[in-house]
Amino acid sequence: MSSPCPLVPTIPSPFPPLPHALPTPKMAAAASAERQEPALSPPGRRSAGFLAKMAAPSGRSGRGLWGAVVAAAALLWLGARAAEGPSTAEFDVRPGGEVHSFSRSLGGYTCTFTYSAQGGTNEQWQMIVGVSEDDLLFSCSVWRPQGKSYLFFTQFKAEVKGAKIEHAMAYSQAAAGGQSDVPLKQEEFEITETTVFHREGKFRFELSKLMIVAKTPRDEL
Repeated sequence: MSSPCPLVPTIPSPFPPLPHALPTPKMAAAASAERQEPALSPPGRRSAGFLAKMAAPSGRSGRGLWGAVVAAAALLWLGARAAEGPSTAEFDVRPGGEVHSFSRSLGGYTCTFTYSAQGGTNEQWQMIVGVSEDDLLFSCSVWRPQGKSYLFFTQFKAEVKGAKIEHAMAYSQAAAGGQSDVPLKQEEFEITETTVFHREGKFRFELSKLMIVAKTPRDEL
């Protein structure tokens, strides 16, 4: 069994420590109501409200930021509160134009990364999956630990089974070695209930990281 590994590199955050419950759009609405209350909420709930208010989108243009912030927070949280501990697996991303896939399962949920790439030589990537201790969230992170991939991706797809995607983000550059995360433009990829994939004719062939946070069926009970 692989030793626990942080799911994302440490990034300085303007937000307070993450509470026991992840912020969600529902919590953002609750936070708005809390502003009308004269009394302070319990510390954990107040922190969640603050995070939701800081990260919640104001219209379509804010969805990417909201997804990126919450996905990063969720992955960090899952690393600390995973029921079975995050599972990390290394694999080679190989150029040559052929379609390759890599999968990892945990707690009855599966994440599969499918791609084809050209140019350069093999690159070592990682897939990190985690399940929250209450079995409500499943996370999947696929990335190049060195930060920037120099391969020319002609297609990519990340798919989860057993859960529905709540937040997802794709990056042309991952935060590592003093570099910062550089998200793809929203027009470059699409997100469905179970899949994140490139958009034909819009994707600019650069990919270094994918992050997914998905709700499990238990969250709907």
